[in-house]
Amino acid sequence: MLFLLALLVGVLYGAAVYLLLRRNIFKLVLGLIFLGHATNLLLFVAGGLTSGFPAFLRNVPGEAEQMADPLPQALILTAIVIGLGVTAFALVLVYRFYSVTKTVDFDELSENE
Repeated sequence: MLFLLALLVGVLYGAAVYLLLRRNIFKLVLGLIFLGHATNLLLFVAGGLTSGFPAFLRNVPGEAEQMADPLPQALILTAIVIGLGVTAFALVLVYRFYSVTKTVDFDELSENE
């Protein structure tokens, strides 16, 4: 399972870099989205996978070794909220860019000048 998640992180990072290098501004935003998701998944995998155990326990002696680490979960939740805000802002910028220039391709933009 860990190998598949590591492979998925690699594929997401590869797709993000590929999309970031495209000439289309919308593909650039998709690349940023993939980059955020890959980083979130990397933090999740690096935090350790503990299946079936809660993140918080009451004062039960001997059960602390089986507890899931809540720090990666909190970091990922925060990163998801921040990523959603950045994505919404980037999409608004793309919309405004398109409404002013009537193109989303950077090469067409340089030809029109």
